[in-house]
Amino acid sequence: MGWPSAVSAGKISSDAATFQLTDPNAACAKCHQAIYKRYRTTPMARASGLAIDGFMPASFTHPASGISYRISEEDRRVWLSFERDTTTGSTGQALQGRRELKYFLGSGKRGRTYLFEDEGYWFEIPINWYAKKQVWDMAPNYLTASEMPLTLPVDPGCLRCHASSAQPSLPQARNKYASVPFLHGGITCEACHGNSESHIASRGKQAMTNLNELKPAQRDSICLNCHLEGQAAIVHQGRRLVDFHPGESIFDYASFFVHKAEAGSGGRATSQWEALLQSACKRGAGDKLTCTSCHDPHGTTDTLSQPERIAFYRARCLQCHGASGSATASGATFVKTHHPENVDCVSCHMSRNTSNDIAHEQVTDHRILRIAASGYVPPAKTGPLVAVGATMLGSEVSERDLGLAYAQMAAGGDRDAATRAHELLQSAEKHPEADTDHELHDQLGFLDQLAANNDAAGREYGLALKADADDAFAAGNLALLKAGEKKYGTAIDLWQQAFQDDPVELRAGMNLAIVECGVGQREAALRTLNRILQFSPDHESAKVLLREIQSGRRSCSKP
Repeated sequence: MGWPSAVSAGKISSDAATFQLTDPNAACAKCHQAIYKRYRTTPMARASGLAIDGFMPASFTHPASGISYRISEEDRRVWLSFERDTTTGSTGQALQGRRELKYFLGSGKRGRTYLFEDEGYWFEIPINWYAKKQVWDMAPNYLTASEMPLTLPVDPGCLRCHASSAQPSLPQARNKYASVPFLHGGITCEACHGNSESHIASRGKQAMTNLNELKPAQRDSICLNCHLEGQAAIVHQGRRLVDFHPGESIFDYASFFVHKAEAGSGGRATSQWEALLQSACKRGAGDKLTCTSCHDPHGTTDTLSQPERIAFYRARCLQCHGASGSATASGATFVKTHHPENVDCVSCHMSRNTSNDIAHEQVTDHRILRIAASGYVPPAKTGPLVAVGATMLGSEVSERDLGLAYAQMAAGGDRDAATRAHELLQSAEKHPEADTDHELHDQLGFLDQLAANNDAAGREYGLALKADADDAFAAGNLALLKAGEKKYGTAIDLWQQAFQDDPVELRAGMNLAIVECGVGQREAALRTLNRILQFSPDHESAKVLLREIQSGRRSCSKP
């Protein structure tokens, strides 16, 4: 049998329509054929790819905005079309356009969406396929939007859980890439087993990462890299989650926080592990119990019949509650006497409740309750934050990370969180490494701005820009402060930096156009408004201002 060649990175072209995704797992297939065949059927293996390979036709009208969406295929190219006539929607404004879709995300088991590109910026389309309800609908958080959201950024933090070899974005914007956003469709063998080059080159003599020999934190991190979210996830200074490799601890890259009062996953769709930590099973079994104790990463139960699926998971439960005994009875007695009329352990102990953050979706309660919860358990919204697994893993949480987590809560209107965030970040700012930490200064500036302490906010935003000249958040907010001081020239420069580098910053673009017009720069204001509408063609405020300037109803004369 010939030895497989090294994994290919695929054929890369600047035109994503001609980009050919290779199958990097094929290099493993010659020696691991059975696993290879089973794995190809899993949602992980089918988590992303070329749009044409994941084409699903769509046609529906969104009542709140009056926009009709259609996904279609023409000559092996996939398109999203959108239109609205003047008689529908809350704005009464006609709209028509289309975008070519280059990639899909989502295996289709839970859902699917698509990606498109404009000037090197990558965006998710406004609509999603929701598999449980078998419906097309708006993307999460946009179910009632009156305007079409066409600037949903696709950043490496999103891509890394749907595709392998997600590429780092460019400094100017989190959704701008030098070429393609990822090199391989789906989650590859290497995502869990590590780089295969030396293994293949040595004809198998150089072993790959042995998951069973890893410490629990490193072993579990391979799954947690994508299946741990929390209420807030804070990436450590100088780290990038796309750089994580099997054999490392994900907690060396980021800290994950939940509210102390939260019970279970609180309806969140991708946070099974922190719920599992609360289970009696995990507390009793400790490091012995991990994700793969119950789940086969190389296969899927989707192809099994319902009785086969029940038997599969029951066998996992009986590893601890079977012949080896349980906490309440001998194993043999337990199996015979514990509700023999219902052998479906999951139906009683792992209920499925509607999630609160993804429309039309459900999640399985991994708390593995003695008596299954009934109905939806809302997540805690206030109270102290705790780091997921910090005690178990022996990891420390920095003031910086905890402060940034509270700042995320403050952005949602939690005043107590704002006070706590400010205290922690001010303390963290005293450390030398804070000089290069633009995120820390961003959030301190934001908190000062919330408290109407504009001088302090301006200083913090200035420090953020000194640490990262491409920080659009700091530039946009500092511009707002400068405009309030009537320093319009400085404000224009900052807003131009923020919006030209990152067209997702629509507020910065609108503020820029308003001030450009206000200081007599009519043509500059028109260019800015047209750029807003290039990326966000349903932006009502931009369309109104553009019409006013073009018609002369708004004069852009110098003051």
